[in-house]
Amino acid sequence: MSVIKISNLTKIYNKTQVPVHAVNGINLTFEEGEFVAIVGPSGCGKTTFMNMIGGLEEPTSGSVEINETNISALTSNQRINFRLQNIGFIFQSYNLIPVLTSKENVAFIMQLQNKPKNEIEERTTQLLQSVGLGNKINSKPNQMSGGEQQRVAVARALASKPKFVLADEPTANLDSKATTQLLDIMKKLNEEENMTFIFTTHDQRVVDKARRIITLEDGKVISDQIIS
Repeated sequence: MSVIKISNLTKIYNKTQVPVHAVNGINLTFEEGEFVAIVGPSGCGKTTFMNMIGGLEEPTSGSVEINETNISALTSNQRINFRLQNIGFIFQSYNLIPVLTSKENVAFIMQLQNKPKNEIEERTTQLLQSVGLGNKINSKPNQMSGGEQQRVAVARALASKPKFVLADEPTANLDSKATTQLLDIMKKLNEEENMTFIFTTHDQRVVDKARRIITLEDGKVISDQIIS
């Protein structure tokens, strides 16, 4: 089943004398349960492309359909609500709220969804245990290592039970051990819950786990390889 359909997606930045085609007419589909790595040199358009899939940036032209909803046609508030219900984000810089504990960071998304308090409590604890942080429930970001913070970010991304997860360079700041732990967690969720994961990455360890590798160059897809 096709989860995401991208049609002639283009993003042009006009802030310089010569317009920059960050994303240049991309056509792709992503199926439910895929584990995809998007690769390419710095400046090739990976993050811009990912941001448009997630509705964080508006395309100059073209469309992104997620489960037959054209998110490009939604209002700003509609996109915010759509992301809240459907998309989990994992950022390179973690983006945790520094004054909140790991438990409070993970619970925050579910509070925005107006989930019952007992459900929030149960799922938050279960998620933090699943990423190996059952002993860090009351720790704040500055009391945790980079790898631990990124695992909190993964738990937060999964809290809303998203249909798919967008991960922008999620292992860039992690050592080898933390990267392996993080990838194992995400791979398990992909296989057991059929959750769709789409990564942008320079990390060969992520690429080695992927079952599909899409290569971008100058805002265009130059290779789309299924790994058997």
